[in-house]
Amino acid sequence: MPTIGAVVALAAGMLVSLAPAAHAAAGATLPFTSVEAESATTTGTRIGPDYTQGTLASEASGRQAVRLGSGQRVEFTVPRAANAVNLSYSVPDGQSGSLNVYVNGTRIARTLPVTSKYSYVDTGWIAGAKTHHFYDDARLLLGRNVQAGDKVAFESTGTQVTVDVADFEQVAGAAVQPAGSVSVVAKGADPSGNGDSTQAFRDAIAAAQGGVVWIPPGDYRLTSSLSGVRNVTLQGAGSWYSVVHTSRFIDQPSSTGGVHIKDFAVLGEVTERVDSNPDNFVNGSLGPDSSVSGMWIQHLKCGFWLAGNNDNLVVENNRVLDTTADGLNLNGTAKGVRVRGNFLRNQGDDSLAMWSLHAPDTDSSFENNTISQPNLANGIAIYGGTDITVRDNLISDTNALGSGIAISNQKFADPFSPLAGTITVDGNTLVRTGAVNPNWNHPMGALRVDSYDSAINATVNITHTTITDSPYSAFEFVSGGGQGHPVRNVTVNGATVRDTGTVVVQAEAQGAATFRNVTASSVGAAGVYNCPYPANSGPFTLTDGGGNSGWSSTWSDCSTWPRPGQGTPDPDPGRNLAKGRPATATGSQDVYTPGKAVDGDAGSYWESANNAFPQAWTVDLGSSYAVRRLVLKLPPSPAWGARTQTVTVLGSTDGSAYSTVAGSQGYRFDPATGNTATVSLPAGTNLRCLRLSVSANTGWPAAQFSEVEAYLGS
Repeated sequence: MPTIGAVVALAAGMLVSLAPAAHAAAGATLPFTSVEAESATTTGTRIGPDYTQGTLASEASGRQAVRLGSGQRVEFTVPRAANAVNLSYSVPDGQSGSLNVYVNGTRIARTLPVTSKYSYVDTGWIAGAKTHHFYDDARLLLGRNVQAGDKVAFESTGTQVTVDVADFEQVAGAAVQPAGSVSVVAKGADPSGNGDSTQAFRDAIAAAQGGVVWIPPGDYRLTSSLSGVRNVTLQGAGSWYSVVHTSRFIDQPSSTGGVHIKDFAVLGEVTERVDSNPDNFVNGSLGPDSSVSGMWIQHLKCGFWLAGNNDNLVVENNRVLDTTADGLNLNGTAKGVRVRGNFLRNQGDDSLAMWSLHAPDTDSSFENNTISQPNLANGIAIYGGTDITVRDNLISDTNALGSGIAISNQKFADPFSPLAGTITVDGNTLVRTGAVNPNWNHPMGALRVDSYDSAINATVNITHTTITDSPYSAFEFVSGGGQGHPVRNVTVNGATVRDTGTVVVQAEAQGAATFRNVTASSVGAAGVYNCPYPANSGPFTLTDGGGNSGWSSTWSDCSTWPRPGQGTPDPDPGRNLAKGRPATATGSQDVYTPGKAVDGDAGSYWESANNAFPQAWTVDLGSSYAVRRLVLKLPPSPAWGARTQTVTVLGSTDGSAYSTVAGSQGYRFDPATGNTATVSLPAGTNLRCLRLSVSANTGWPAAQFSEVEAYLGS
């Protein structure tokens, strides 16, 4: 298929980023593909979008979900071959139940348990917090293979269930025991999960020094933490097969290192956040030259709370889900740590953090991680440290008290090492990030630079950033402690800002930043809010380094906060009504997702599942319009051969009941004439939701559109 340029889209529900060869794509390479419930077929009720702290929709991926009552179901179109699914869901506080599971209309024997046990967390000692952490994850091996285009449905059996997103995965078979390894079962571990396997794990670790401890498929219960772990590999048969049940896996203040942990799951029983308890997967130190990979970590306070010597630690390709606090925190002294390729969802604090307490974190990085739905803090937070890198991460749907990325001198405690050297923030994509801070009573930006407790004197380079659908501002410069410390030495070079709710730059501290090649479109209120606090603390100087566009205006009244959309001019009656609007489809092929057809880029495109006609693509225009003309496009490149697609146009005023607007007809797309087709709609057409149903394509066995444009005029 033709190469496409840098775009960000909702890939069958999961945010992905594609970039040209000059720059790597943001986010992790994941073994699953996610599909949002709001894009699926349902007999339930769609909720959201909503950005209000404390609501179910505000904590959901995409700020939307589907609520099911008893007997109601949501049916997903499988985006690629799979044999397993992980479902993000919520049930009312104090309730539990199960979901029936259907594959292509036939109920399977297995059900999916759901519970509120790990949800509804209260942290009253955190200023501005409300009850949060509404969602949880439950996984299921389907016991069969399903293919792209197949249907998998979940049905409530009595308990109200709100379904957020389904992750479909093709799980490989269980690995076999490595030669020469020491099996925990041989040392007395109980793979049924009934007996206490703690001592067997300790004995296996002692026997395997310099070698491998093998954790066969099974469930193992540990009743206390492991310590004295060094010079050993702990390896399972895969995170869907080898499962350790404990709320405290490794707890040790130091280690000589050489610890490698891989390919199993650790599932805890943490239901509340108690900061004095070491309820973590790893608490303390693994020692130098250690690694953690291929793990599934869930229902703990923190995934990793790392202190002491963890020099050159590598944490990669793990899943950290449903923690009541941080996903990972480098709690000072970290040197050369690499955290990369991980997936984190539903953290109750920062998903990834470096906090330079006692000694600075140095020469460490967070790279190519995918982070979704931290519900009480930031996606990534850097609190102090020297020569830190945050690169190519994909962060979405931060909630209260959080930005997508925070670069901060907030110390929390002493001794603290402020930001120093060069802080590199490069190639990150932030989607629906930033939130109202109830303690400040004003918004936090998608990317925040914060001189909270001391001036920022480090060199901060923010490059190649994409910020999409921030509910408030894109870039914020603030002294969050209210002392007016300056923010200095910041350069923002190469950023794309789309559909930001209020302003592109929210400057509330004295200091300066240089902006180059920052382009913005669909800005809600004004380009710049420049009102340093305290008012007499000094100005913030924005230096135009050239190449900036779309955000030249300034909010004029420092006594008021711009509200999302305030200041937006009257709509252009000749505008494309579909551009940037929410789009869904019955299926998507790989990363060619519904949003590509409304992103304004004719070089990117949506493609449905292959060999699964008919396929439908739908866009919500936000309000009902008298649409008279559609322009359908494919990429104009000559690499796209001429083809005819058979399309039926349907419309709806409520998103539920659809009627045919233009009957089935073949539309010719030819690169020699721009690869476009125009559809005239009859007088009297009035619709909010536009649906294109494609039943054939002579050029490819799938439906394809690079842009769908909707206009009032004929």
